[in-house]
Amino acid sequence: MVEIFKTSDTGEFLHLDRIEKDCWVSLTAPNPKELEEVAEITGVEIEALRAALDEEERARIELEDNYHLILVDSPEIETELVDDQERKRYITMPLAIITAKDIVITVTLRETPILHFFKTGKIKDFFTYKKTRFILQVFYRVATVYLQYLRVINRESERLEDKLKESQRNLEIMEMHELEKALVYFTTAIRSNETVYEKLLKTEKVKRYPEDEDLLEDVIIENRQALEMANIYSGILNSTMDTFSSVISNNLNSVMKALATVTIVMSIPTMIASFYGMNVPLPGQNQPYGFLVVLGIAGLIACIVALIFRKKDLF
Repeated sequence: MVEIFKTSDTGEFLHLDRIEKDCWVSLTAPNPKELEEVAEITGVEIEALRAALDEEERARIELEDNYHLILVDSPEIETELVDDQERKRYITMPLAIITAKDIVITVTLRETPILHFFKTGKIKDFFTYKKTRFILQVFYRVATVYLQYLRVINRESERLEDKLKESQRNLEIMEMHELEKALVYFTTAIRSNETVYEKLLKTEKVKRYPEDEDLLEDVIIENRQALEMANIYSGILNSTMDTFSSVISNNLNSVMKALATVTIVMSIPTMIASFYGMNVPLPGQNQPYGFLVVLGIAGLIACIVALIFRKKDLF
């Protein structure tokens, strides 16, 4: 899908039908025909437009003579049905920003909430003709969304931790594992974005105004804060998972120990009964109360063994 936006001289945010100077072209999961048309009009190589359409594409910056490509990883939420219940998955998706011939082009695999804020005019001081400012505003929004999702992940992990304290179920453990994976993805993506931002800060090929320097520094600060939070939450979640693994293993050992003790205690009457089931003369077998005596002796020995195990905390 191709959408074209432009800020007019009066500050009005317009939705256009064709590409013109100082506009913003938004490509969302574009088809080959749309890519060819945009490439022909803007002069951007089609390979650059396709860069963000590969989920495994790494964050990077390419400064060509007729266009600049900046690709970062943005956070996204996917929902999937598991046992007729919706489950959220936190992932990262490539987001490409290309500047060429007084035009800004964004390319994404699917609709993203980061660009949705710009399309709906919810971003303050956003103008399509201020290309560098637009790029930095997108990066700032990416960093803030990372922070927002990280706080949500932290609250989710605390909720699951409270549930696991009551009952160690597989569902909560798998959800904790999904959050652990999300934090790994986020940490890797944020670190890659930091490299792009620092390279953008050092390069002189991307034209910046004095007010843009402050915004770029804010982007780097927010991104570093997101990276620090991701590392902290990842460490806490890893520690929590290790703790619950130890608790589950300890509970299993306690159950196995109790079952082994019960097996030993119950084997004593069985062993004595086996002796008296043999077809050989045995003491007391002709006595009127021989069965009760043997039964009482077996029970007494079993109780004594049980008390010994009890004192050794094996029961």
